[in-house]
Amino acid sequence: MIDSQLPYSSQISADFVRILFGPEAERIHEPWRRLFDGPRFAFEEGLSRQERTALSYERLRVVNAALRNPVGLASDIESLTAMHEWAGVVDAGMATIASIHWNLHIGSLLDHDPGGLDLYPYTRMDRVGTFLCTELDHGNDAASLETTATFDPETSGFILDTPTPGACKWMPNTSGTGGAKNAVVAARLLVDGTDHGVFLFLTPLTDGDGRHYPGVEVRPLPQTAGAPVDHCATSFRGVRLPYEAMLQAEHGRLSRDGTFTSTLGNPRKRFLRSVRRVHAGKLCMSAYSLGVTRHALAVAMRYSHRRLTSGMTTGRKVSLIEHRSHHAPLLSAVATTYAATLLHREVVRRWTNDVEGEQEETERLAAVTKAWITWQARTVMTECRERCGAQGLLLSNGIAYQLAANEGTVTAEGDNRVIWVKAAGEMLTGGFTPTPASDLPATGRSLDDSRYLQELLTDIERVWHGRARSRLRTGRRGDPLARWNGTVTPALQLVEAHVHRLAAQALLDAAGQASDPGARTVLERLHRLFALRQVKAHSGDLLAAGHITADHVHRLPDAEEALIETLVPYAAQLTDGFAVLEGVMGEHPMLRAPAPVAEMVPA
Repeated sequence: MIDSQLPYSSQISADFVRILFGPEAERIHEPWRRLFDGPRFAFEEGLSRQERTALSYERLRVVNAALRNPVGLASDIESLTAMHEWAGVVDAGMATIASIHWNLHIGSLLDHDPGGLDLYPYTRMDRVGTFLCTELDHGNDAASLETTATFDPETSGFILDTPTPGACKWMPNTSGTGGAKNAVVAARLLVDGTDHGVFLFLTPLTDGDGRHYPGVEVRPLPQTAGAPVDHCATSFRGVRLPYEAMLQAEHGRLSRDGTFTSTLGNPRKRFLRSVRRVHAGKLCMSAYSLGVTRHALAVAMRYSHRRLTSGMTTGRKVSLIEHRSHHAPLLSAVATTYAATLLHREVVRRWTNDVEGEQEETERLAAVTKAWITWQARTVMTECRERCGAQGLLLSNGIAYQLAANEGTVTAEGDNRVIWVKAAGEMLTGGFTPTPASDLPATGRSLDDSRYLQELLTDIERVWHGRARSRLRTGRRGDPLARWNGTVTPALQLVEAHVHRLAAQALLDAAGQASDPGARTVLERLHRLFALRQVKAHSGDLLAAGHITADHVHRLPDAEEALIETLVPYAAQLTDGFAVLEGVMGEHPMLRAPAPVAEMVPA
């Protein structure tokens, strides 16, 4: 089973690290890696949920104190997303409130005209920032929210109100835990009876002792299954705000006499511009999921190399990794995690380059990627938890706690299914053009050819694009919902095929950047394993369209098995490439204590 063509090499592992974290890893990732690997972020056993939440706020201030420019972090998307990759591993609650504080709150302040705002309290973290947009009755349709900010001509200020029970802000971290808090509140701007749409208003919530200001009503919500955060339902009763509270920019300005001007005539576009920071939040959620997934996979891989079980003959013991039933799902998870990480790097690169005319496409790609990565994180971490047996259930072993918290990323900054439905509609109406089919016949082409596999992934895209377009054209006239219901299933398959193709391409491109020939070979095999799984899942459509032959279909299972076998010797090196927090790893009980002998595991 062991392939000796590529012996273990520390250079191979170093190449994996360089490829996964990029040429500027020392500047972007290493400061966070060093910070979170310290004892101040060690897992603490036996805390109540309230104690764990309070600890997360304490740690938030530790992070703030470590920053040279705390406010500036919100504008540095590369460093901000990198923080999420490492923070979630040690404290999911802290990672959540850090994302809200820096990305949604401070980021929203900076994305408007911050000249008249005093940002110094955020530098010292005298005040923690939170973000109040969605309401009990308005989640993904947040543009229809009901909270109002009524202009008062006598004071040139605003009166913030929650008009109905369903308009309460649901479920931001607005309790008194964590000290003084400010909120950015999304509310409808009403001026002399005219509704100008949704804008953001800077609103103090609590004082330094955590007491809520008059008119701010907060009700703690029941405990969630995810990260321990102080989720609440929040309402406002005649809360008066000064003129400066409204966050203004070109999409909406209000003079002190109540004159409103905007470069955008559409209230929905004004809303989307006001909450644009949610798009950057999708990059942050993806980063969180990637970080905890890599850590869980590294834990499971190390455990599989040290845990002994039956070697199928009397008296012989082997490590778990020797069994195909154990290493096959882990190596598939490694392939997915490499592809997901490298796709995320590409999306962040596009976001930071901010090429004119590509903003809409980049935001859609960030949304599609967020959904796919957070879903893959759930699948991979569940596999890791199972491969570690009962040990994987212990929160202190770095998998189960983060797995539960990952559920929040699936919903945060847009429910995954909903943002894929939106992306699907855009891709069918001009936001995507399929790649033409190759002129080369399928006969004679090899499943060992990475370029051929990439072509097959574009063929899958084209199949589902054609199917969805056909449904859209032939759907029931005069009933838009019925027409879309007939289209949405293949349209979502198109989105899935699209993101798989992009992730596979990112992995293949990375293989070509490896400086070590051994690392290049391993990454090319990893790419083929990732791509083959998609080809196998869609082999019927590919065969029917003539893109593969019956012989290819027969060979698919054996080709996948052969790749897995050649990758087993490099399983540990591949997860060494994750550059995990070694101090944290060393404290996991399942890796610290001597490995006990297990019962026989069926091969």
